[in-house]
Amino acid sequence: MTMNGLSAPEVRVDEPAAMSAAACMFRSLGDPTRLAILRHLAAGEHKVVDLTAHLGLAQSTVSAHLACLRDCGLVSSRPQGRASMWSLAHSAELMELLASAERLLAATGDAVALCPTYGEAAAR
Repeated sequence: MTMNGLSAPEVRVDEPAAMSAAACMFRSLGDPTRLAILRHLAAGEHKVVDLTAHLGLAQSTVSAHLACLRDCGLVSSRPQGRASMWSLAHSAELMELLASAERLLAATGDAVALCPTYGEAAAR
């Protein structure tokens, strides 16, 4: 109820669509290589060649993961000569999300890693 006695109009949220979008975002972050790329980009812009050297991965692998992250709106690139410089698209929000995830992981201990459905053993 507002101060004038009238209630604010109810905002309807399409909950299934919102949950689907959130699940898609978490799937985009659900790969260790993509998380490693984001960690490197948090330190500043990188070229694909820099990321391949840091991560020890093939250029095609890094490029495919960058394309996924770009398509999800998490990274962007700008041309620099014949190369592209990659950076985080929403640095503050992404770092806040990852920091929250680290706090949650610390609070739950080994539960996620030991989960029979999504844990480390289930991925094998």
